Amino acid sequence: MEGAKKKGKAVVVGGSIAGLSCAHALIAAGWEVVVIEKSSGPPTGTPTGAGLGLDPLSQRLIESWLGHPNLLHNSTLPLTIDQNLVTDGENKMNWTLTRDENFNYRAAHWADLHSLLYNGLPPNIFLWGHLYLSFCVSNDKSNVRLKAKILQTSEIIEIVGELLIAADGCLSSIRRNFLPELKLRYSGYCAWRGLLDFSDDGHLEAILGLRRVYPDLGKCLYFCLGYGTHSVLYELLNNKINWIWYVNQPEPELKGNSVTMKVSSDMIKKMHEDAEKVWVPELARIMKETKEPFINVIYDCDPLEQIFWDNVVLVGDAAHPTTPHGLRSTNMTILDAAVLGKCLEKWGVENLQSALGEFQSTRLPVTSKQVLHSRKMGRIKQGLVLPDRKAFDPKMATPEECHDLQQKNMPFFGQVPSILMQTHASFDC
Repeated sequence: MEGAKKKGKAVVVGGSIAGLSCAHALIAAGWEVVVIEKSSGPPTGTPTGAGLGLDPLSQRLIESWLGHPNLLHNSTLPLTIDQNLVTDGENKMNWTLTRDENFNYRAAHWADLHSLLYNGLPPNIFLWGHLYLSFCVSNDKSNVRLKAKILQTSEIIEIVGELLIAADGCLSSIRRNFLPELKLRYSGYCAWRGLLDFSDDGHLEAILGLRRVYPDLGKCLYFCLGYGTHSVLYELLNNKINWIWYVNQPEPELKGNSVTMKVSSDMIKKMHEDAEKVWVPELARIMKETKEPFINVIYDCDPLEQIFWDNVVLVGDAAHPTTPHGLRSTNMTILDAAVLGKCLEKWGVENLQSALGEFQSTRLPVTSKQVLHSRKMGRIKQGLVLPDRKAFDPKMATPEECHDLQQKNMPFFGQVPSILMQTHASFDC
């Protein structure tokens, strides 16, 4: 009788969506998983983060991990329409450029998705309040040894596994070991972001006005295009409106290890004044009534040529920092995790290099094109120069330019990797 297959152990650095997705996919593949996260615990109380859109494949993957298809459905709202509007700030009016009614995404709040994924995992695999310090791979490449600091006690601990997964975001510390010279690329613009909670009647008038102008809120992803700027608007579950406004500006100076900026009351006041000039009054009012808007500095990175070295692999934003215009960041992350899990299951821990090689050759061609396409979409919508076209003016848009604005033009849009189709007949679409 054949001996039992050796069970691999993976250490995942990062307890955000990428880390949780990897934990689900690897446990499903028969691996033992430990997740290291510097935060003291999962998000509670005031919801953190903002909205995101899940594509049909991500939805099916999450449902397969959770085992209860209704859980995700009941925590999200449909985004069945992808619509691009022109906003004439001077005359305070919108009109439609493109409308795709076969979009089939779902809108989730980051904190709700995090909670769903976290609650679907065994709690004993998490080491909260642990700061990643360093790692080393053994000479024979059989394992990787990670050092972390317990923040509460300052004690240094070691964890040994066969695989280290860097799910530590676009400013990845682990990536820096292999690519110390790599710098993120500033897009040329920042985003004001806000989440308006209209659970009470205090915002009733503003919401009624918004619904008059954007009647498909609750099922539509709205892109509002002004000259040299654009904004994004959609509804989330539990009476929330998620909005983003992209503004061209010189690169700001960031403090600490984050791409978000706290803002002063003067900056917020100026944003409100500018919004009244650029957007229709109903959208400007929503921005004004939102508590604690913040600024996200928008970066991406030229595609990497390699995303694994020996026993270490990059996933999610650590592997492919991207601008948000193709709704790819979370979806690429979830697909990274699923493909990695299936490659590890197929090859076994004894053939780790083959598994990581197949993961890299499956994902890199896809994520590289999607990052560059998202970059191009952002530059078009912000009216920034591209080598092959003049600056985009939405009021003068040609049919070809309108076509380019649609989400369905994303390379590999809707495509399912063959390794997933081999094991999930329902993913063959």
